[in-house]
Amino acid sequence: MKLMNACHRPLAAAGSLAALLVAITLGPGARPLVAADLPARPEQLKYPPLKYAPPRAADYRVRLANGVAAYLAPDQAIPLVTVTVLMRVGPDLDPAGKEGLASTMVHLLTRSGTPDLTAEQLEERLAFLGAQLESSMGGGGGGMMGQGGVPITGTESRVTLNLLTKDLDEGLALLTACLKGAAFQDDRLKLRKDQQLQNMKQRNDATADLEEREWGFLMRGAGHWSNRYPTEASINSLTRDDLVALQKRYVGPQNFVIAVAGDFDRAAMKAKLEKAFAGWPTPGEDPGPPKPPAVPAAQGWYVVDKDVNQTRVSLGLRTLDRYDRDFYAAQVMNYVLGGGGFTSRLVNRIRSDEGLAYSVRSSFEGGTYYADPWRAFFQTKARSTAFAISIALTEIGRVRDSLVTPAELETAKSALIEGFPARFPTAQAIAGALAADELTGRYLKDPAHLSQYASRIGAVSLADVQRVAQRLLDPAKLAFLMVGNAKEMLLPDGKHDVTLTKLSGGEPKRIPLRDPMTMKPMP
Repeated sequence: MKLMNACHRPLAAAGSLAALLVAITLGPGARPLVAADLPARPEQLKYPPLKYAPPRAADYRVRLANGVAAYLAPDQAIPLVTVTVLMRVGPDLDPAGKEGLASTMVHLLTRSGTPDLTAEQLEERLAFLGAQLESSMGGGGGGMMGQGGVPITGTESRVTLNLLTKDLDEGLALLTACLKGAAFQDDRLKLRKDQQLQNMKQRNDATADLEEREWGFLMRGAGHWSNRYPTEASINSLTRDDLVALQKRYVGPQNFVIAVAGDFDRAAMKAKLEKAFAGWPTPGEDPGPPKPPAVPAAQGWYVVDKDVNQTRVSLGLRTLDRYDRDFYAAQVMNYVLGGGGFTSRLVNRIRSDEGLAYSVRSSFEGGTYYADPWRAFFQTKARSTAFAISIALTEIGRVRDSLVTPAELETAKSALIEGFPARFPTAQAIAGALAADELTGRYLKDPAHLSQYASRIGAVSLADVQRVAQRLLDPAKLAFLMVGNAKEMLLPDGKHDVTLTKLSGGEPKRIPLRDPMTMKPMP
């Protein structure tokens, strides 16, 4: 009996602790929840309307004496500061025959030394300070030490510094030394070129890489800057003089937007930035927005033959940019069709009902500078390719031909509105998002985007969803790309009377693999 009592003491203590936590959570005098307070089913739960005020640019934005816009978001939770310098530098600035120049220059900005420090000395000093200093092109970033990301695309670059508050002055000096005059040390340039050449050899290995590459060609055309890939010849041609010339032309105040978050006083930080970014040796040209595609997107059916078990399927078409009047209705439409996970139609039909794919989704972001595609994509067994695509086409037809249900509309709008605050979880995420909007033009073109996002999504009606689906999702203009075993995917699955030949009205066009070192199609 004594043993049993001893064994039960932890349980009793746990019960007391739970009661204490409930009392603390509810507050003094509050009635604890009982079973009668809970609905019979989860979908019957009722929540109060979301009240959220998104960040306002005016609350964070300052302008330095040299014209640079800076977004300052103080956060004294931990004694760290993150400084991110954004620039409109991307692969569209590469001269013909020098593809890879911009990405190489940006990568080496913080990794190749300064006028006063070798690359090794710079690394040693940063390590002594416990600081991180890095530079990259596109793909977000700025997420060091849990500070959040900076949402940039492939045509923007960033340089990010993260360090203890007490070392900020020295850190800013190192950051600006790299931006003003990176040394582009010979051995670091050689290392970067060797790395890129080695990576090129693997270009045809992963079907995901093949899919992304050929989808870009279909959507934007072979002549678009986004499809001018670095080659062995272009990388070998890069010289230190090329890097210096590109840096002098574009790395300067006229092409900077700064985001700062962390442990600082706003007035003191502005003064530090004024000092650090004063007296710049070059103005830094703003290249303006990258050029849009000059040709229409491809239509029809295309296959890249690769001997693998699974077929990667992408289908879609070029739609609109983020300033289009239908941008918000298109987000809701996409959520219902394939962007809403397990609540979306494509996922329910292709994955849940038929078990044809593990991952199914559709994406619609709205182009930052020009119209980008709406796209649905999934993987499936080779012989299931035709049937899975036929389901996707059926669902596209349904969202065009009839109204979505009120429940679907409400789910989509609620998810988009209630998920919006998650874009700003930290001070760095706030500063980074506002800075990215300024760099990419939204600050001027649509300053009310953040403040009116919820109301604009909330105003989307059932008729709006159908109208935008009819406007954008024209089956006759769709492109279909399949990467996998061409012979197998052309065969019937033995269960359904549908084949790729029947769907496409003939055999899909074969896209040859490209030589990984020259990017020219192979025989």
